[in-house]
Amino acid sequence: MRVAEVNRIYDQYARLGIPNREIWRRYIYPVYGICEKTFYNLLNAPAKPGFSDGHENQPSLFDLLDGE
Repeated sequence: MRVAEVNRIYDQYARLGIPNREIWRRYIYPVYGICEKTFYNLLNAPAKPGFSDGHENQPSLFDLLDGE
C-alpha cells in the first residue's frame, strides 16, 4: 500500500512540474520518513500483489540442496 500511495503522491505533483527531490522533501519524507534512495526505489517497484510470481523458472541457490 505504501508503494501505491507514494506513486500516487508523486504522480500528483510531478504533473505540476515539481522536481523529484522537491516532491520527496515536501510531501513524501514528512509523512513516510523514507530516504531519497528508498523513494526512488518505491517509484520503480511494482505496486500489485504477486509481482514476484514470474521468477519461478530462474535457478536458485537452494537447488543445490535437493540431493540431501
